[in-house]
Amino acid sequence: MTGKYINVTDETFQAEVLGSAVPVLADFWAVWCGPCRAIAPVIQAVATEYEGRAKVVKINVDDNQLVPMRYNIRSIPTLLFFERGRVVDQVVGAVSKRELTKRLDNLIGQAA
Repeated sequence: MTGKYINVTDETFQAEVLGSAVPVLADFWAVWCGPCRAIAPVIQAVATEYEGRAKVVKINVDDNQLVPMRYNIRSIPTLLFFERGRVVDQVVGAVSKRELTKRLDNLIGQAA
C-alpha cells in the first residue's frame, strides 16, 4: 500500500477489487504516461478523502496485462468504478478531483 491507495496486480485484483465490500475506483496507468503522472496527486487526494468509504487502487498496465486486457483498456489513464465486482462507470483521461468525487459520491450514495 502506498499512502491511502493500494497498488494491485493481476494476481491481487480479484480480492482487492472484485471482492471489495465498498465501491472501488481503479486507476489504470503507466510510468511513462504524462497524463497519468498529472492525475496521480488527484488520485492520492481522493484515496485519502474516501478512506473507509471507498477503495482506490492503481494498476500498472505495463507490469500487469491480464486485467487491462479483460477490461479492454486502450487508453490511459482509464479510471473504472466498481461496485459489487461490476464496472458501473468509466472515465478516460485526466479529470478533475471534483469530477471523481462527484462520481464516487453518487456511487457511495447508491451503495448505502
